[in-house]
Amino acid sequence: MEVQLLILAIFILAIVYSVKFLKKNKVTVTDPVPVLLKKILTAEVPFYQQLNEDKQTVFDERAARFLTQVKITGVKTRVEDIDRALIAASAIIPIFNFPGWEYQNLNEILLYPDSFDHEYKQQGDGRNILGMVGTGAMNRVMILSQFELRQAFTNKTGKGNTAIHEFVHLVDKTDGEIDGVPESLLDKKYIMPWLQLIQLKIKDIIDDQSDINPYGATNEAEFFAVVSEYFFERPSLLQDKHPDLYALLEKIFSGKSN
Repeated sequence: MEVQLLILAIFILAIVYSVKFLKKNKVTVTDPVPVLLKKILTAEVPFYQQLNEDKQTVFDERAARFLTQVKITGVKTRVEDIDRALIAASAIIPIFNFPGWEYQNLNEILLYPDSFDHEYKQQGDGRNILGMVGTGAMNRVMILSQFELRQAFTNKTGKGNTAIHEFVHLVDKTDGEIDGVPESLLDKKYIMPWLQLIQLKIKDIIDDQSDINPYGATNEAEFFAVVSEYFFERPSLLQDKHPDLYALLEKIFSGKSN
């Protein structure tokens, strides 16, 4: 009898703890979804422009849902509708071909007016960071530069997009580690070819024989995020210059590797 009571007490405590934990991590988003969301996406987002009408409707719905689940907070700046729309687009683009995918590892996005440093300071020297996925006390938080967010979509010929870069890191993190191998999207048989290709491409960057952003040579995780920017921003150019890399990324983000 005492053992049963003990088990019951432990069970009740577990339920209480779970409820408190869920409340602690629950985000209540009160900002409305932009009324002109579709108009902004149509005008500003090339990926969205290339979708047919039915897929655009799906994109609209997923972008709107994202905005009801993740809080966007301006830090020394005002968050405008265009910021919400572009952030939502950046979130949906990498996972668009994965129905039902949601960012369980993200509660809030802090929008800074411009670059910042590793201590999150917005003034002084060494402010060279435009986006970051938080760790430790900043876990489940992303920081983005408002200027860079808008600039990436304004520049139609660029190969970079910081917001997409950071969301790719979150996709990568889904398996527990940001390591450049998105195991939740990549079938095991492709992991070794993917790692081997990364090393070859990083060597090309180091040898100054590549048009891929040099930041991609930092490590495997940054390479994956950098080439994912390239893949979504200039897919035709990537396919032309790096057909092997394009083919694997197409498998990863289309869901065809599973």
